[in-house]
Amino acid sequence: MVYREATEWLFAQRRQGKRGLGRVKALVERLGHPEEAFSAVHVLGTNGKGSVVAYLEAAFRAMGLAYGAYTSPHLQDFRERIRTHLGVILEEEVVEFVAWAMGEAWPEPPGFFDLATAMAFHHFQRKGVALAAVEAGVGGEKDATNILPRVALTVLTNVGEDHLEALGGSLEAVAREKAGAFRQGVPVVTGARGIGLRVAEEVARTRGSPLYVLDPSDPLFALPAPPALKGAFQEENARLAAAALRLLAFPEEAIAQALREARHPGRLERFLVEGVEVFLDGAHNPPAALALSREFPAYHLVFGAFPRKDVQGVLAHLLPRAKSVRYTRAGEGALGRELGEPFFEDPGEALAQALGRARADGLPVLATGSLYLVGALRARLLPGFGQNLP
Repeated sequence: MVYREATEWLFAQRRQGKRGLGRVKALVERLGHPEEAFSAVHVLGTNGKGSVVAYLEAAFRAMGLAYGAYTSPHLQDFRERIRTHLGVILEEEVVEFVAWAMGEAWPEPPGFFDLATAMAFHHFQRKGVALAAVEAGVGGEKDATNILPRVALTVLTNVGEDHLEALGGSLEAVAREKAGAFRQGVPVVTGARGIGLRVAEEVARTRGSPLYVLDPSDPLFALPAPPALKGAFQEENARLAAAALRLLAFPEEAIAQALREARHPGRLERFLVEGVEVFLDGAHNPPAALALSREFPAYHLVFGAFPRKDVQGVLAHLLPRAKSVRYTRAGEGALGRELGEPFFEDPGEALAQALGRARADGLPVLATGSLYLVGALRARLLPGFGQNLP
């Protein structure tokens, strides 16, 4: 088996039955419980999870720790999801894990995220990871990452209307699923508001978990350096990460270095292509789209999305500032021509058409709606089609 075959098999694995921890528990049990080998910061929320992990990872790196980071989705290569102080997981290690999983008989076949999570934790154990930043996938209580037994701190970034179908159909249900991952007595840092905050307060109180609510005037959430990640909406993520690191007793110097050096590709990532600014961002739900749209007075939009997303809610925030729009297929299984016209099957063609309009009026191009679309376009821009700018 080669790496491409291994990842194709992984991507083809679909969860059967209800969401829950049974499948991932079976995986880690046969692996000798690698999740017990390291401590973790568990990062939950609707938006901003990956950005918080990026800041935490930069702080771990600044301190010279043997660390791990697990995030999703990837942009261009599955291996981006699983990182340690030694770099991303190697192709041969992915192949080895997949060959093992394929050779086992499972009473309840594990899905893709169960497999990826078990692989990450197994990899962390093998590389001697002491502390990991782990991003939840969907939800919290029933998410595969919730098998972590040694959670040092929980971050709940926010609670918004995303994955409603999977998480109970209401904002309160989403909040309860996410807060369901709070651990007894383990501190929680959150930027949640409204219903999300009320549920977080209730659950934290019930479980004896100290709750620290984002307040820019509180020294716990102070920013000792300007955040590296672009966008006004990133300030909250930076403050949450700074608070988490202080609660973990990281020195101010390491926190400041992390804020300056964090990198998170595909989030308001800027390229210069043929003299035109191109911004790639993975905003895929209404709160993220609203925050993104506020960063620009106007732009030419390239948009792709997947089923089960609130496409109309996202577009309601993006279209008012779009001088033109081109719809495209974000990836396999994504929405097609039903998004609207003009539609381009190839994202590269949609971008090329948008660049033509942008050169005429000097506006930037914004490509968004899905991280898979961002990954597809990024793969074309990085090899030399464009110049990535800080």
